[in-house]
Amino acid sequence: MTAQSFATYPSLKDRPVVISGGATGIGAALVRNFAAQGAKVGFVDIAGEAGKQLADELNAGGATVKFTHCDITDIAAYQAVIADFADTHGDALTLVNNAAHDERHSWDTVTSDYWDGRVAVNLKHAFFAAQSVIPGMIKAGKGSIINFGSISWMILVGNMPGYTASKAAMHGLSRSLAGDLGQHGIRVNTLVPGWVMTERQLEKWIGPEEEKLIDNTQALKGRVMPDDVARMALFLGADDSQMISGQDFVVDGGWAHA
Repeated sequence: MTAQSFATYPSLKDRPVVISGGATGIGAALVRNFAAQGAKVGFVDIAGEAGKQLADELNAGGATVKFTHCDITDIAAYQAVIADFADTHGDALTLVNNAAHDERHSWDTVTSDYWDGRVAVNLKHAFFAAQSVIPGMIKAGKGSIINFGSISWMILVGNMPGYTASKAAMHGLSRSLAGDLGQHGIRVNTLVPGWVMTERQLEKWIGPEEEKLIDNTQALKGRVMPDDVARMALFLGADDSQMISGQDFVVDGGWAHA
């Protein structure tokens, strides 16, 4: 398919959008797709060079994108960056809490500090980013917060309990905030990717056996790509989804959930 085959969302033009973990993988697809809609995108990542290159490329093509190198586990620093994005682009009306790290770890090696680190990179930042943008959304009378979940905990994936526990909690966070914020016209939903063919996944985890597993388990042929996930985020970020909140949107190719 060509880019012309997919939807354009007029409400996203000039909309201030904040995206975490936007330098590579799914995050980079999110940045590219929101920028292509004419949104004013502010994004952060710990990968400074990749983030700068992406922002420079998109701005050279006429987009409105600002990148700031930031460790999202430093909450004070992250909230300061979000405030700076608001000064530059206006108060965020779409927040995409994408940043995460699926580092594998065995249950019997986890320490208290390691557990806290997994929660910090996979869950905690999402709440405090939301806390930062909610006042501006209340003022505007609308907004969309998109929290990234995962099918990993749904299909009994092991060897990363800190990750799967944090991702399951993202669903609870979305439901709770949806109940709190709906009266202000703010929607909160969970976007749930399946096994997405990012460069990291292909390099670290996808081999012949994994390819066979995907072929045998996905209902749809082919592979879930970062752009497939980003296109769902566009819908959830746009006014087209204005009466949808507190829901899970699974983009997994029809994986057979256990």
